[in-house]
Amino acid sequence: MIYLSDNKMTNLGVGIAGMGFGRLVHLPGIQHCGGLEVVAVYDRDLAKAQGVATEFNISTATDRFVDLLHHQSVQVVTIATPPFLHYEMAKAALQAGKHIILEKPVTMNVQEAIELYQISQSQNLVAAVDFEFRYVPQWRYFRSLLPKVGKKRLVQIEWLVQGRANPGRQWNWYSQKALGGGALGALGSHVFDYLAWLFGDIKQIWANLSTAITHRPDRAGNLQRVDSDDTCQIMVELGDGTPVTIVISTVAYNGRGHWLTVYGEEGTLVLGSPNLADYVHGFEVRFAPPGQELAFLATPDPLPQTFTDGRLAPFIALCQDFVKTIGGHPTNLPTLKEGIYSQQLMDLCHQSHNDRVWINAPDRS
Repeated sequence: MIYLSDNKMTNLGVGIAGMGFGRLVHLPGIQHCGGLEVVAVYDRDLAKAQGVATEFNISTATDRFVDLLHHQSVQVVTIATPPFLHYEMAKAALQAGKHIILEKPVTMNVQEAIELYQISQSQNLVAAVDFEFRYVPQWRYFRSLLPKVGKKRLVQIEWLVQGRANPGRQWNWYSQKALGGGALGALGSHVFDYLAWLFGDIKQIWANLSTAITHRPDRAGNLQRVDSDDTCQIMVELGDGTPVTIVISTVAYNGRGHWLTVYGEEGTLVLGSPNLADYVHGFEVRFAPPGQELAFLATPDPLPQTFTDGRLAPFIALCQDFVKTIGGHPTNLPTLKEGIYSQQLMDLCHQSHNDRVWINAPDRS
């Protein structure tokens, strides 16, 4: 908790697991968030953890996750490791009485996600999930404008980027389906969360998952097989019957970026970014009534801080809600409850792909 003593606030001590994304986003983000203080870092590579600890003047670095959990000042654990490690690490942290911030995809299957949620509830712990698009001002503005389109006719999502388009990019966990790699987990997890956030329940789903680059070189230069997806074609029917088309690819040279378009009886609303170097920076909102050209709409209430890395500002905003939630204040923090739904829809995509059928989706409740 946040303790008050002599009118001074004592920050929640944070231990960060994973010095990849954790070093790039979690650590600097938490340092900019009032109420939290990084006191320990973990990475399986001890030298890497120690290097980060030295760089950021953090007292403890370890290559043993259990040491992070037993650190007397750690009350919060953030988990930014590859997906196949999430379940065991999150479970251990929750069972040790720690609040958590978990990266997505939250687990390898929905049963694991449900178990984590149940533990967090039984322990009265806050378990947040880093669905950062909910905190991007353009996305919030877009959500507020949805009534302008009237009854929806079609929703179209395109997320076409080139981050893994070079076949010479090194083979690692991301290339392996069994370890949680692939475009569906990396990007589709976000799509399913914001579909529910923007439009509500999904009625049914169909998916085709493909792998364009089937081999990549390992560290030694030897080609290894890639079995994780790099392109996803998904069709969804929303609870109100609206059709949704989704195309995701991480191997699209000069892809058009990330675009969400809603076509309705009263007009067309577009949210999009052509930025291929940063998946948060660059979003703009446009609207057109019937018969008119799309017009740019300036987004009100921008985030108070901007950073070179677009992921930082929304992560900081999420952390601020995280602190408020722990303190007992109502927020719209995405938690493992939202993580369950996103994971469930990803599981259904794999099932649909394997069975080549449409599959009914359960309600979020």
